[in-house]
Amino acid sequence: MTWPGCVSELRVRTTGDGSFSLFSDRFGEGFHSAAGALSEARNIFVGPAQLERFAPGTTLVVLDVCVGTGSNTAALLEACTDRGLMLLWRGLELEPPPLRLALSDPGFCTQWRPEILDPLRQVEARGCWTSPLGEGQLLWGDARGQLPSLIGELAGQVDLVLMDAFSPRRCPELWTLEFLGGLAALLKPSGRLLTYCCAAAVRAALRQLGLELAAICGCQQRWSGGTVASPGPLLAVDLGVDLSDPDALPAEVNNWLRPLSPMEREHLATHAAVPYRDPTGQAPAALILDEREWRQRELQLAGQLEPTSAWRRRWGLG
Repeated sequence: MTWPGCVSELRVRTTGDGSFSLFSDRFGEGFHSAAGALSEARNIFVGPAQLERFAPGTTLVVLDVCVGTGSNTAALLEACTDRGLMLLWRGLELEPPPLRLALSDPGFCTQWRPEILDPLRQVEARGCWTSPLGEGQLLWGDARGQLPSLIGELAGQVDLVLMDAFSPRRCPELWTLEFLGGLAALLKPSGRLLTYCCAAAVRAALRQLGLELAAICGCQQRWSGGTVASPGPLLAVDLGVDLSDPDALPAEVNNWLRPLSPMEREHLATHAAVPYRDPTGQAPAALILDEREWRQRELQLAGQLEPTSAWRRRWGLG
C-alpha cells in the first residue's frame, strides 16, 4: 500500500496466518487484513484472477497499485511460475521503506522461494527487475502523477490490476472516479481489476465507468471478501442470480467469484455509493472527503438515493 512519511511511522506486525505485515501509524491502518497478509494476497489478488484462463507460456501484463511490502506481487509471481506464465510488470508506490522493511525481515523472506524474492530485491535496489520470470519497473511517487504515462504505454493491454491502496476513508485520492477511470483505461476487454475493497462508493464508480462487477467469495453469503471489475463478462450467470442456494451455483462462481448479493446491490442505491471525485488529480484527501460529504448532503436534501442508515436497518447491520 502507498505510504507517505518516515519509517518511524511503520510498525512490523505478524498477521493471523503468521505472515509479515506492517501497520501505519499515520493512517491508523494495517497494510493487510489482520487474518493474514499471505492469505489475503492469495485469496484476493491471485485466486480470483483465475490464472487457469491463460495458456502456459503467456506473458501477463500486470499493474500493482501500491506495492507496499511486495506481498501481492510475490504471490502472483509464485502462482505464475507454477503455471508456466511470465509477467510484464509495472508497480506504483510512493516511497521505498515498506518494501525495504519487508526484505530485511527474515520471516518475510522465508515465505518465498529465492527466485520469487529476486525481482523484489532488484526493485528495492534499482527500481526495475529482469529474470526468467519476466521483467518489471516500479514507478515511485504519487500514483496519480504516474498513471498518465502508464496509460500512454499500456492502454487496453493490461490483464490484471492489483488495487491495494489504504481504505477509501484513509486514502481517498486513489479511489476517486478519475483515478479508477485511469485504471479502467488500462484493462484489456478480458482484463480484471482486483481489490479487497467492497465500499459502495468504489463499486458505484467502477460501474459508472462501464465495468462489470463480481464479488470475491468471502466467509459470509451476503457480504464479500472484495471486488473484481472487468470491461467484459466475469460470470457465467446473470449477476441477479438467487444466492439462496450457493451449492447450486456454477463452480467458477462458487470457487472464487459470485454475483453481488441483494444486500450489496441495494447498497449501490444509497448515499454511501456517492463516488469520490478529484478532477484535477491533485486534491488533498481532506478536500476530496469534504466535497463528497457536501454532495451527499445535497442528494439527501433533494430526496435522491436512500439513506445508508435505512439500508443498514433493513439488513440488520446495526
